[in-house]
Amino acid sequence: MLLRQLEYLVALARERHFARAAAACYVSQPSLSAAIRRLEDELDVPIVRRGRRYEGLTPEGETVLAWAHRILAERDALLQELSALRGGLTGTLRLGVIPTALPAASLLTTPFCERHPRAQVSVESLSSADITHGLTEFELDAAMTYLDDSAPRAVRRQPLYEERYVLLTPVDGPLAGVPRARWSQAASLPLCLLVPRMRNRRIMDECFAADGATATPAIESDSVAGLYAHLRGGRWSSVISHAWLHMFGVPAGMRVVPLDGPARGPRVGLVTGTDDPPSVLAEALLTVAREAGVRDALDELLHSYLGGHR
Repeated sequence: MLLRQLEYLVALARERHFARAAAACYVSQPSLSAAIRRLEDELDVPIVRRGRRYEGLTPEGETVLAWAHRILAERDALLQELSALRGGLTGTLRLGVIPTALPAASLLTTPFCERHPRAQVSVESLSSADITHGLTEFELDAAMTYLDDSAPRAVRRQPLYEERYVLLTPVDGPLAGVPRARWSQAASLPLCLLVPRMRNRRIMDECFAADGATATPAIESDSVAGLYAHLRGGRWSSVISHAWLHMFGVPAGMRVVPLDGPARGPRVGLVTGTDDPPSVLAEALLTVAREAGVRDALDELLHSYLGGHR
């Protein structure tokens, strides 16, 4: 059994198409198909359900796939550990991040790259469910996600910060001059918010409901960048996580207003698998996370935008 055969199988399961899998592995389709057939012969089990096109894996194939992920992860961990012994980490750290934590990701990735200049980081925006899958299938080394009941099980957790929600509103709007606003007052404004399927929006909806209000935004976006794009016009208001200020700041003509209610929202943290031996890259990122002071950096940034008033 060759590691390359396992790589082809993982690519096929991911792409669900022989030609796309072959392209992802930089080989011809006949070469990929032949390698997987050899793997079936060596293990003496059918791995792929074949018809006129790819139809999925057999039950035996699913078992082989799980082991393939594990074996390839062990290979990567070995290479990382050897590179560290030779004088510095190399390889690519695969980091999954929920969309609403992306604006704060650089608070970890930048010091990581400064400390390990020979290593690279691949950041991917993923849902909580995709992060769980990625960690389980060894497709991710680490992830930034909510540390609530929906967080992946059997992982190590390093808290980073608690979300704090504030109102961004035009400087000539009805709430621009108030020292603090209620969630029910914010609900009455022309709003743009994230789409309801996103965890951050559902958390905010719970805050609106707790103050006896329901938000009915005129504009919804599935990305923080899309939401911010509408705030520059001076017409719309939005409720945001204070972490977004790190990347996007406060648009011209807008003001930050604190919201009465939960002072801090759910925790966002770094999670890594419980592999033994652990991923050297993941361990290095955990070390950075413990020393980065992400919570203090974001709180100080919010403090500065509030003009010294917490």
